[in-house]
Amino acid sequence: MSSYSSYPNELDMLLGGLLLTFVIVGIVFGIVSYIISAIIFYNAAKTNGLAEIAFWSWIPLANAYVLFALGSNKTSIDEIKKDALKFLLIYIALAILTIIPIIDILTSIALMVISIYFIYRLFYRWVGDTGKAILFVFLTFITCSIFYYIYGLLRMKKPFVA
Repeated sequence: MSSYSSYPNELDMLLGGLLLTFVIVGIVFGIVSYIISAIIFYNAAKTNGLAEIAFWSWIPLANAYVLFALGSNKTSIDEIKKDALKFLLIYIALAILTIIPIIDILTSIALMVISIYFIYRLFYRWVGDTGKAILFVFLTFITCSIFYYIYGLLRMKKPFVA
């Protein structure tokens, strides 16, 4: 009689259950994060004169357009929209290029740099201080974005100071 069985043992069931739990928690966390970000982008855009593009906050991947518009340093609405569209096209191109195995790490780093910069710009526009904005970006990463969600929900209906 063989000591191996075709039935899963208890450790396999435990690890499978843990994996399934992590997957479900990850999906729920992703959905909640997406909804909170959309609420923040939508309200911040409406509050700061970008009401005509605020609805893009609810469209996956296109919501980056609103982030880029909120972080733009241009002054007129048309310039802001052009600047945001330029960065959105770059962002989408880089996201597509991440499927190429040789350059996937480099394009992922470029996507991360663009995202960090525009999160910094959003914080800067909320507080008007470079030091605080850098600190807030750092706190966002330390807290796995929880700081960003709380601060963004508190500031989303207040006009930018910078």
